[in-house]
Parts: sequence; structure tokens; C-alpha cells
Amino acid sequence: MFRPRLTRRGLGVLTAALLATSALTAPAMAQTPPGVLVVGQIAEPQALDPHAVTAVNDFRILMNVYDGLVRYAPGTLEVEPALATAWEISDDGLVYDFTLREGVTFHDGTAFDAEAVVWNFERMLDEDHPMHEATGPFPLSFFFSAVQVVEALDTHTVRFTLNEPFAPFLSNLAYPTGLIVSPAAVAEHGADFGRNPSGTGPFQFAEWRSNERVVVTRNENYWDGTAASEAVIFRPITDANTRVAEMLSGGIDVMVEVPPVALGQFDDPGFSIVEQAGPHVWFLILNMREGPFTDQRVRQAANYAINKEALVNDVLEGTATVAAGPTPPAFAWAHNEELDPYPYDPDRARELLAEAGVESPAITFYVTEGGSGMLDPVPMGTAMQADLAAVGFDVTIETYEWNTFLGRVNPGLEGRADMAQMAWMTNDPDTLPFLTLRTEAFPEDGGFNSGYYSNAVVDDLLERARISTDQDERAELYREMQEIVQEDAPWVFVANWVQNAVHSDRVENFTLEPSFFLLLRDVAKN
Repeated sequence: MFRPRLTRRGLGVLTAALLATSALTAPAMAQTPPGVLVVGQIAEPQALDPHAVTAVNDFRILMNVYDGLVRYAPGTLEVEPALATAWEISDDGLVYDFTLREGVTFHDGTAFDAEAVVWNFERMLDEDHPMHEATGPFPLSFFFSAVQVVEALDTHTVRFTLNEPFAPFLSNLAYPTGLIVSPAAVAEHGADFGRNPSGTGPFQFAEWRSNERVVVTRNENYWDGTAASEAVIFRPITDANTRVAEMLSGGIDVMVEVPPVALGQFDDPGFSIVEQAGPHVWFLILNMREGPFTDQRVRQAANYAINKEALVNDVLEGTATVAAGPTPPAFAWAHNEELDPYPYDPDRARELLAEAGVESPAITFYVTEGGSGMLDPVPMGTAMQADLAAVGFDVTIETYEWNTFLGRVNPGLEGRADMAQMAWMTNDPDTLPFLTLRTEAFPEDGGFNSGYYSNAVVDDLLERARISTDQDERAELYREMQEIVQEDAPWVFVANWVQNAVHSDRVENFTLEPSFFLLLRDVAKN
């Protein structure tokens, strides 16, 4: 098994950090040691295999261990070179040739080259690949459904041939699903690769203790310059109040997704609050396959019943805005500004329930304790339950830990629940609707359309938008899609969030990205 290379000083610092973080059980704690950054995460990661996970919580670790062929330029969602130094696209938009960076090795010492890139995508996309079933499933392989073949033209040139033009292809390569893993490490660990990762990134895997910490250490041979910190420790702290207490006591150096009600506690010279707008939408999935929400009038009633302005202003402390539809306003060119959110109108909600002939519909509502972009989900769920009850819904909440919650929602709500919380943070306007609103994105087909929404016109609009290379045409198609989806109301459209984090005054060069990723190579701690 691969062991990280550590200097004697680095090993001593890391050991001290591990001892310190193992003892973090009370508010009054010694500060974490210098050179080691301790990050308070919202949940335990599912796995450290970028092809096998879907949550931003996991991506925040993965983006520091792996690289893709391309990445998002700092502070933007624009693509720039990474493991590929350049690329050429054919006039018909079907062929992409990438020139690869030379002299790069994976953390296990094996070479990064064109054959490794081919192996990565065949593992995801080819059902006959020896590691496809052994290490799958790969839920976001949807991102590369247009890829027909991947070829190594020579040691440092790789060609992707698509079966049709696919506008978000480069952006999808910058997403964590496009990160490149070590074929040798996957061959060695098989199904356990997700707990023994190997990439080419600025940090390399050292340790994972379940429900305690994931530790990564500095890659001294990183192609883009060595990291400022010797190690990073990611601690899963699922309870928001506990994360706040750890941050205030010095038990962690960085806290992501600060509960809005707690932001005032960090208005102190010893802390810095960082905010960054990004493409985020918080919504409720409604079960359209069975139960009360098969009727459009009942779905619209739920949208009118919930006081989203009160949620945004009172529960979320003004850290979000009310959502009008499935496309966040951060995608300015594709967002339909003419759509107004469903207003809070409990009388209209009651009228719609009466028109539908539904009296006191019983609703099972899945709520998560926390999770990527979920924004105080328990208080929000409780407030929604009260609003829905006020117009006649009989709502029963079932609360789950984040990974358990995903395991119940992502297979689809049929036979499980009538309604579930969800949040998505995406880096292009294609991904969310493509994976959650198309008929072909039902869970049994590998997508995340957990409420089983199906509209042939929406399917056609989304398909035309994803293959168009004209942004004006794409914008028109997406705006039309938003109008139809808002009227169909497969979701309750709730909020668009401005992400936040807090760090201690010992931390330098920390920023948040519009991608919602956590990029820590340049972050230092004294």
C-alpha cells in the first residue's frame, strides 16, 4: 500500500495535529498546530473516488487530491488548462484533441499519460471495462454521454470523438467527474479505491478514519507548485452547533457552510467571514409517480403555501434570495429574468386543493440533518411543515443523516416519500435540468430525476440546448424550459444561496470559488 512521503518535521507536525484533533471534545481546546489546516466539513465523505460520488461535500476533498485535463480559472467558471496544456476542437464540434502536460506522475509514482486518460474514461463509460463493475457505479457519467470514443494518439495526445456536438463538454471535464485517477491504484485496491485514492493533485492521501478525519499531505512534486500547508485534515462534524463551537474554540481553522443564525458569532477580529455568489438552487422534489403530487394543482398549491420570503429572511438570515425556477440567476445569460417566484398565497393554495378534490393530503417529507448546500435544513423543514399544515396538508417529517438521506432520495421517491429536500450547485446551466428534469434521467436510467417529472416538450428543449453551439439559441431554449417547468411545478422552488465560510485569523489566502469547490493549495496557516 502506498505511504505518503513526509519529512521528519512534517511527520511531527502531522502527528501533533492528529493528536490535537482527536481530543477535540469540549469547547476549550488548544489551537491546532501551524502548517496543518483543519477544515470542519458538514458530513463524512461517501468515497474519495471522483467518478463514484455526487456531493459537493466530497468534491471539497477531491479537488485537492486530483487534477482534471482542465479546471476553472480562479474566481470564475471559465475553463483553463490543467493536465492538458492545450486543445483543439474540430469545426463540427465533434473532435477534441488535448495536448497533455509532460513529466507528471500520480501520487503512487506511476506516469500520467494519454493511456491513463483513455483508461479513466473507458472505466466510466465502457460496461465491458474490467474495472467498470468492480469499482462502479458512476452516477455522473451522464456528463460524458456524448463521448463515442477516447483514443491515445501518442504518449501526450488524447482525442475525444463525440457522437454529437455537446456544448458543456469542456465545463464537464473541469467538474470532479472529469478528475483523473491512477489506473494502477484502482487495479491494486479495486472496490476499496474510494478509501485509497491516488491522483496528481497538490495533496496526497494519508489517512481516513471513519467519522473522525480524512488527512492529506503536501505533494512535494506537484507540477503547479507545492502547497502552502504541510497537511490538511478534513473533519466531519455533522451537527451545525458543534461545528460552530469547534470554530469558536480553535478546534478547526476553517468552517464551511456557516449556519446563517451563527454568522454574528464570528463578527470578531479573530475571524474572517468569506462569501461568494454561485449557481445554487434549493428546492423540494415532489413525487409525481404516486400520491397527491401527481396532480399539478396540488404541486402548485405547495408552491403557494410555503412562505419563502420568511424562510429567506428569518431562517436563512438574508443569506439567500427566493428562487423562481430551476435555473439560478448566477447563470445570467440562461436565466429567465421575466419569471417571478410563486408568491406566498395560502388562500390560492386552499383553492387549488379544493379544485383537485384533495382534503388533508398525507405527505411524507424527507428532511436531512445537513449536507452540501442544504442551508439549515431542519429549521427550514419544520417551517415548511407548518406552512403546508396551515392550508390543509398533513405532513410527516422523516429526518436522516446526509449520506443516508441521499441513499433514500437518489433511487427515486416512488414507494418512499412524497417530498424531499434537495440542493444543487452546478457549474453550467445544462447539468441540473439534464440530470434532474428529463424523462431519460429517471433514477433507474442512472439520473437524478427522483420525482419522475416527464414533459416531452421540456425533453426536446433540453436536448436541443445541450447540442447547440450558439449561446443565444441556447439561452432562448433554456428560458422557454424554465417557463414550462415553473408552471408544471415538479419542485417547490425555494432559494438561491450565497455560499459562506469562516476562518481564523491564523489562516491566509483563503477564498471561496463560484464553483463551490474548496481549493486549498495556496492556503497557509501560521
